[in-house]
Amino acid sequence: MATMDEREWRAFLSEGTRTAKLATTRADGRPHVAPIWFLLEGDDVIFNTGRDTVKGRTILRDPRVALCVDDERPPFAFVLVEGVATIADDPREMLDYATRIGARYMGEDRGEEFGRRNAVEGELLVRVRIVRVVAQQDIAD
Repeated sequence: MATMDEREWRAFLSEGTRTAKLATTRADGRPHVAPIWFLLEGDDVIFNTGRDTVKGRTILRDPRVALCVDDERPPFAFVLVEGVATIADDPREMLDYATRIGARYMGEDRGEEFGRRNAVEGELLVRVRIVRVVAQQDIAD
């Protein structure tokens, strides 16, 4: 097992269409984990979610989150990010990011379609400022 340096974990998070598993805490203390599509931009992980989803409600109540992105193929790797979320709901900013996220996961030709679908009233643009990273690769070696 080897620890990834910053250049390696940033490349890992940005590669392909890996989803992140976002962890939040419900008001009663129960954990909640859900897959998300995301972008890494500088020291932020950016994604969209609905205001009335479990993710949206828990982030609005408590902005501390964690997310994990992994490679399930041998020799296996993962990046765990802990951070603090901020919320934006500016329609233009949301459309820009939702389009870029859609293009990453569905291809450039469908990015705008997914952007317009996800940049609507009731959606939130979430920006997670990275506070801590644990990144391991070659776990099975």
